[in-house]
Amino acid sequence: MTGEKTSKRVFRIGYQTSIITVFVGVVLLVGLTLVYLSFERVTAITRTAASGFIEKVAQLGADHIDEQFKNVRDNLDILSGLPPIQEADIADNTRLYSLMAAMLRNNPQLFNLYVGYEDGSFIEMDVIDRAQPSFRKGLNVDEDAAFRLVVISRTAGAAPVTQYLSENLIQVAEVAGPASYDPRQRPWYVEAFKNDKTLLTGPYVFYATGEPGYTLRTPLREGRRGVIAGDLLLNRFEDMLAEQKLGQSGLAFLFNDAGRIVGHPEMNRLMAEIPERQDDLPQIGALRLPALVPVIRSWRDGGAAQQFFADASGRTYVAAVHRLETAGSANIRMAMVAPLDEFYAQIIDERRTLFALALAFVGATLPFAFWLGSLMAQPLRKLADETDAIQRFEITERPRVHSVIAEIEELGRSVFTMRSVVRSFASFIPRQIVRQLIETGSSLSLGGSRREVTVLFTDVADFTAKTERADPSQVMIHTSRYFAVLSDEIMRHQGTVDKYIGDAVMAFWNAPADDPDHTVNACRAILACLAANEALNKEFRREGWPPYDTRFGLHVGDAVVGNIGSSDRMNYTALGATINLASRLEGLNKNYGTRVLVSAAVRASVGDRFLFRSVDSITPKGFADAIEVSELRGELAHADEAEVAMCRRWDEVFAAIAQDGAAETTRVRLSGFLHDYPKDSVALFHAQRFRSAARNAGAAA
Repeated sequence: MTGEKTSKRVFRIGYQTSIITVFVGVVLLVGLTLVYLSFERVTAITRTAASGFIEKVAQLGADHIDEQFKNVRDNLDILSGLPPIQEADIADNTRLYSLMAAMLRNNPQLFNLYVGYEDGSFIEMDVIDRAQPSFRKGLNVDEDAAFRLVVISRTAGAAPVTQYLSENLIQVAEVAGPASYDPRQRPWYVEAFKNDKTLLTGPYVFYATGEPGYTLRTPLREGRRGVIAGDLLLNRFEDMLAEQKLGQSGLAFLFNDAGRIVGHPEMNRLMAEIPERQDDLPQIGALRLPALVPVIRSWRDGGAAQQFFADASGRTYVAAVHRLETAGSANIRMAMVAPLDEFYAQIIDERRTLFALALAFVGATLPFAFWLGSLMAQPLRKLADETDAIQRFEITERPRVHSVIAEIEELGRSVFTMRSVVRSFASFIPRQIVRQLIETGSSLSLGGSRREVTVLFTDVADFTAKTERADPSQVMIHTSRYFAVLSDEIMRHQGTVDKYIGDAVMAFWNAPADDPDHTVNACRAILACLAANEALNKEFRREGWPPYDTRFGLHVGDAVVGNIGSSDRMNYTALGATINLASRLEGLNKNYGTRVLVSAAVRASVGDRFLFRSVDSITPKGFADAIEVSELRGELAHADEAEVAMCRRWDEVFAAIAQDGAAETTRVRLSGFLHDYPKDSVALFHAQRFRSAARNAGAAA
């Protein structure tokens, strides 16, 4: 090996050098980044930026809504300057109606425009579909009706009339009234003269729709005394406020001094949640942000207009409050709320642009770093997979991992050697023991413990006669194939193969690993071994090799299980009377002509999951009490009715044998059974026993 290394002169890079190089590179990059901008600094910058940014956004949002109000005010000013409005020339004035309709079309936030005079005259034009659907339904008008025009002209002396106009201002319908409506009694009219410093009145419930909203109004400056106004329904604020949304989950809403929400992107939903008072407005608590209420209270008490708070889940929000200038004494405020982490993400995105300059500085070293990282990562990943596979006891042959890095090359050789050692080790020690040693990291030590185990012994019938004249090498090959087949089925059913004794196999269950169904698994393993043995015998016959007919003995009981031997050579096995009885049961198969004999303890342990039949009652050497012996015939769920019927009938015959011995009635029942099953070996055994007993009794007489 040394000569091979010397002749090849393979270039190796020291593992320590490569690790230091990568480490220094990572520390350089991460360290400079952390020095430049630590986490605490990021948090501070984020809060400062978020506070300033949301204040600007709130101001812009408030300005935008103010602009919407101002647009309405400008339209009111234009309308108030028209001679027909100043002179109350409102009856049959199609040019005035056209102008009002055009203003409504250009101001989608408006529900209507109207003018009230001191003599009770009144004109109003509504956009029907800007109210709730129930408004149109209550009017009971044709679908072509787009506008509702109400004219009450006290000057002309005409009766009040309500007209429904199409989109092109063609009359669709006309009804009389409303006769009882007096604009001078409405809040917007009264407050316009009391307080001309504010543009807004409300919120209050509109007469026409029954919905809450605000009125933008201003007194007429010239001509007849009166008030010109327009209504904004609260639900129209939804679209206006949705446009002010900040980020993906931000929120903008309007509130008043009473702590009521007067505008929200989902105002209809909030209003629907307070059905008991349809004329009321939802409180700020309806936003399900409990911490926001103290923030607004703090701002009212002179606190900062921008504050931070956390919701119930711990998510941090930033909030800003800004006054609407056009609201005047209505004292309407806009609140802007957004999660801080969305600002943080935005700052991170902005910061990446700045980081690009620093990354470009060290970018020249990246190709080398990637090459070195790949050089180390690929073989190390393979070695990690190798060691994980060994820990999972997947020890099949795999190619050795190579690397140009000397230490990784040596590590690959060590892992390859370890796999070979574990594979060889597992050939001499039960795999469960090896797996347990690998998983726990413990070492083998002498000693044992008492526990319940299910013990199996097998033996090949007439093995010596079948193989004594055969080629020894062929005997070893075919016997090894036989052991492999049985061992695979035993281990597949959670069994531990203890040892091979000539042509016999000793195995047990529930050790070293716990197995609550160990007796059931042992019975299933025997049935699987029988099937596998039969398949192997077919191959042996085709190859001209004598079949191996296996006999099984199974018993469950307490035994001492552990490592015995010396510190230099030990064996994991089980000792005790349970093991001796299992061995005796295997040998008894020859007497009864059976393949599988089990003890009464096995039969009792598995219950009715398997099909058994009683064979005999024996008293083995070293046992004080007699032991019932049964034959395992198969799994009950898979047994056919004829097989089940045969076993039940035999058990009835056996019960008679056990109770009455060789009585005449018993002999008759046994003869009847043999008449139907003439080749049954167990029945023939008991018949022969009766005949022998009869002959001995006759000779004694």
